[in-house]
Amino acid sequence: MKKLLLIYLLILSVILPVNAQETTAQKAHYNNSKFKQLHEELPTPNNEHKASGAPGHEYTQQQVDYKMDIVLDEDNNRIYGEEIITYHNNSKDNLEYLWLQLDQNMRASDSKTPDINQTKISDLYTPKEFYNNFIDAPFDGGFKIEFVKNMDGSDASYFINQTMMRLNLDKPLASGEKYSFKIKWWYNINNHIEQGGRSGFEHFPADGNNSYVIAQFFPRLCVYNNVEGWQNMQFWGRSEFALEFGNYEVNITTPDDHMLGATGVLQNESEVYTKTQLKRLAEAKKSFQNPVVIHNQDEAIQVEKTKSKKTKTWKFIAENVRDYAFATSRKFIWDGMAVDINGKTVMAYSYYSKEANPLYGDHSTRAVAQTLITYSKHTIDYPYHKAISVDGQMGMEYPQICFNPGRPNPDGTYSDQTKYRMIGVTIHEVGHNFFPMIINSDERQWTWMDEGLNSFVQMLAQMDYEKDYPLSRGLPKNIVGYMSGDQSKLTPIMTQGDHLFEFSNNAYAKPAAGLWMLRHTIMGPELFDHAFKTYAKRWAFKHPTPADFFRTMEDASAMDLDWFWRGWFYTTGANDIGIKEVKKYYVTDKPTERAKNMANRRGIDKLPPALYLVSENSPEFDKNLKSKKPEDYNLLSDYINTNFSAEEKQQLKAPKYFYELVFEKPGDLVMPIVIEFEYEDGSKERKQYPAEIWRKNDVEVTKVFPSSKAILKITIDPDEQTADVNLSNNSWPKNMETKFEQFKNEQIKS
Repeated sequence: MKKLLLIYLLILSVILPVNAQETTAQKAHYNNSKFKQLHEELPTPNNEHKASGAPGHEYTQQQVDYKMDIVLDEDNNRIYGEEIITYHNNSKDNLEYLWLQLDQNMRASDSKTPDINQTKISDLYTPKEFYNNFIDAPFDGGFKIEFVKNMDGSDASYFINQTMMRLNLDKPLASGEKYSFKIKWWYNINNHIEQGGRSGFEHFPADGNNSYVIAQFFPRLCVYNNVEGWQNMQFWGRSEFALEFGNYEVNITTPDDHMLGATGVLQNESEVYTKTQLKRLAEAKKSFQNPVVIHNQDEAIQVEKTKSKKTKTWKFIAENVRDYAFATSRKFIWDGMAVDINGKTVMAYSYYSKEANPLYGDHSTRAVAQTLITYSKHTIDYPYHKAISVDGQMGMEYPQICFNPGRPNPDGTYSDQTKYRMIGVTIHEVGHNFFPMIINSDERQWTWMDEGLNSFVQMLAQMDYEKDYPLSRGLPKNIVGYMSGDQSKLTPIMTQGDHLFEFSNNAYAKPAAGLWMLRHTIMGPELFDHAFKTYAKRWAFKHPTPADFFRTMEDASAMDLDWFWRGWFYTTGANDIGIKEVKKYYVTDKPTERAKNMANRRGIDKLPPALYLVSENSPEFDKNLKSKKPEDYNLLSDYINTNFSAEEKQQLKAPKYFYELVFEKPGDLVMPIVIEFEYEDGSKERKQYPAEIWRKNDVEVTKVFPSSKAILKITIDPDEQTADVNLSNNSWPKNMETKFEQFKNEQIKS
């Protein structure tokens, strides 16, 4: 084998140029390598968030418990509530005050939210648009706080700043202590179909009924930790929530003829369900293949016809959840099926109006079940007893329950577009049970940590749900348009959610595409899946930061990915890698001029017997080899046959051609170079060079590729795996498509 090594050393020495010594003094410069470590960008590790990306031995987080009595006033579309909140200070700090979120205040008549958005005169208004913009009185939304009291009945001191309320404590709450207090409130429920919003009611004029999807309906505590202190950024309507885990006891009073689904375990099934419903529910809990309809469409239509004046109270307990939501209506059809999560039975449920059937009946609960299975495989086993999808005509998520869009045509038919949109959003919103309802990132600060990670696993679940599922958002090739757009309208992924120009692309699509590349191109599924699952296990029911995710992915894979995090997450750069030049070389035993020059530079008087490479475009080729056919270039084969044993020859290859490939990188990002070689016999071969190939030269790199067959075509990133924004420089020769078609036609004729 040493003899073969000598041959290739000689071959390579004549291909690779000799670096000339620099004679001009150059100015010193800062380390601007794309592979520089992220020490300056990432926070300093500590005993709560370790350098490995894992929680440290001093990690703490607060706990908040709620006891609530909620009343739905259907006649006036109002929510009335009273709650007892118990705050556990598990931090090492003494707290002078507590901060609570009042999300409904975004809809208050004096809300500042409309003031931060630009408005312009439209060229055309429909009568309804004109009424809504210029005539209609502002919606009287927002919390109406009736009292905030200490447990002894005395008034508590508080101050409301828009969507945040500061509760002033009589004395600092010491580390390890807890504090309980009471709040009573009510608010007007918005019509989310007409007014927008993440919760509210939908009115059905045909039968005069409403369906309610109710969330963000109670004052709830902000997160306090050693990363942000109090996470009390205002809620402007876009960036979502940072919340603490806790235990809930919730009583919800509704009209007696309503069907309700909510976070938590229902404590009084026999009081709110009929015997028939209880029987069907028992069947559903044993049905792992198909949903069982527990309250069917005919029964729901019958209930729609009259409105009960009686009420009933639904009693729930939810343990270790970060939020609470519910949906209720006399219109709801209800079905469910059992899901096996590694031996544990979890229920998948759907609640939907007849207007959403049969689309929801065909797919909603099945999509819930598939989501739980796929996400449990790639993160942690789903820990709760159920997951619910509600026909809420929006896309919004809360623990164990989410509100989704999608309805068929009036005749019950639906298009593939409607079907896949409904399934995709359902999987996405149910998937939020994992990100961030369990792996509890700060949505207000880092939107991508819940939306982007969730959008990525959503793609895996969609592929599990249906073979050849039409993926769209999240594939690297589909983010190219955004990344090649106007730089003044782009922001890095690592940007607070309220400051994004294109929320969907920046918070959802680009992070998902990045993770797709990591899994399928950069790391490979085995390494990626282990690291991703490690992150999920480490930070389940805790508050991870971006640094915890980045560090864990590297810690669990033994891959230095700082170059990827910096480029993809911290900049708005784009990937553009092209083929600058391709040279074909042939073997000869005649010393070339380049070889002679190399020998002179090294003080070698006489070149030893060896093999040399001649460029197809060189004078030596025209003089000695141009007239020969490819099968005539047998010097290397002859040399191997003469100098190697039969055992050695079995391990060797005898290439006829040697290609020198020069790759250029006009783009800002570094990426692996994925290459497909297509040979004259129609066969193909793939080669991938890691991103580190650019570590010494950020402009262009050269590689030698030996081949026993002549290459007809070379393509970079043939499957569009790396979000390359310019495909015009990705193939060689430039006019190869025409040549390739001509070649195929000739082959067919012959």
